[in-house]
Amino acid sequence: MKQETYGYDTFLSPFTWRYSSQEMRRLWSEEYKRRLWRRIWVALAEAEHEAGLVSEAELDDLRAHQDQVDVARSHEIEAEIGHDKMAEIRAYAEQCPIGGGKIHLGATSADIEDNADILRIKESLYLVRKRLVGLLEAFATQIERYQNLPAMGYTHLLPAELTTLGYRLCQYAQDLLIDFQSLDNLMKNLKAKGLKGAVGTSTSYAQLLKDSGMSPAELEQLVMERLELEAMPVSTQVYPRKQDFLVLTTLASIAQSLHRFAFDLRVLHAAPFGELSEPFGARQVGSSAMPFKRNPVTAEKICSLARYLSTLPKVAWDNAAFSLLERTLDDSANRRVILPEAFLALDEVLIAARRIIMGLVVHRENIERNLSTYGVFAATETLLMELVKAGADRQEMHERIRQHTMPAWEAIQRGEENPLIERLSSDSDLVAFLPAERVRELLEAVSFVGDAPARCAEFLRLLRTRLAAT
Repeated sequence: MKQETYGYDTFLSPFTWRYSSQEMRRLWSEEYKRRLWRRIWVALAEAEHEAGLVSEAELDDLRAHQDQVDVARSHEIEAEIGHDKMAEIRAYAEQCPIGGGKIHLGATSADIEDNADILRIKESLYLVRKRLVGLLEAFATQIERYQNLPAMGYTHLLPAELTTLGYRLCQYAQDLLIDFQSLDNLMKNLKAKGLKGAVGTSTSYAQLLKDSGMSPAELEQLVMERLELEAMPVSTQVYPRKQDFLVLTTLASIAQSLHRFAFDLRVLHAAPFGELSEPFGARQVGSSAMPFKRNPVTAEKICSLARYLSTLPKVAWDNAAFSLLERTLDDSANRRVILPEAFLALDEVLIAARRIIMGLVVHRENIERNLSTYGVFAATETLLMELVKAGADRQEMHERIRQHTMPAWEAIQRGEENPLIERLSSDSDLVAFLPAERVRELLEAVSFVGDAPARCAEFLRLLRTRLAAT
């Protein structure tokens, strides 16, 4: 194959070299797309051979040159005729002196391209699924490791009640498990256009197969079996563009889950929290200006690419909604962009997320510092429950505790020691129901995390059962 090369003096997509894996890039390469086109042309010729329309010699010729893709030659022809599919047909036919005249017999361009797109989407989804399984396995390892580690819970970005680090990680893994189930449903229901001709009525095939003893539906079935695809029962010139929308929505949903994880990590990485950080290489540079910086660049990359991916389903929505009558071509150009880039972006996001989870840095000293500073506020709910159990009025005690927490919070903001335990344990309204020692005991128990560890264990069982079934 003649190799077309592009240097650094022209635009190169970041997905060409910076983001995504070589595996995913290969699936969306120009060469691989044309290999799929030729695979479909050969499958069509094999079915037409059974119908008596293609000779053994012609079929052998097509098979012999099936893998000799020459993108450069095809581009030369396309520059003259302005049609990419016909250019590839002619480039292929030049290589096949015997069978070249039977390439694309009865087909319209979408019979080839749309089926190739589904083949490529299916392979890409399998790779996404493999990445997602690996990521969920990494989450499972860290959930188990940290299921009992107490940590401050935060609501509105302010200290709330206690949780465990493992239980927090469960939230992200649960989102991804929902995505995993959606991905499996999508893959199970993905369908190709099949071979239905210019407007989906198989007119060309019906004419071609007349008196052959084979129907267009039977020809379609033979080709689909060879391609291991299931055809849509009906179609226009193309498969329903709603399917692209469903594919991109599923990919965007996975990206949304990982954006949430990465954004939380960035918050907890920040100096006021300082509880978690992503792995940082010994020779890694964090800033060109500030040598001390250890910026969460991988998490920021995840958020950036996920944000971009989130916009692509809208384009696919428009393609589906504006697909007029039997076909318009106004989706063609953008599908060359949105389909590959959605998969390439998500591939990078999944790789980056697994790298973070596997190398997650947990700063226990900062977690303990935040617990020491704010845990007593969280303990006030436990105190409130015990006061009510001892006979106090819930609303009255809530207000009484609130009156003490406000000045205590202000003291912390001034850098002073937290006075809340002393204030509450000396409040006569509270000690009328609980001894001062018991009030202190409840407020100093800053490791009460409810049933978080038990829920972690149950979720782990569910997660591992689901992964084992794959």
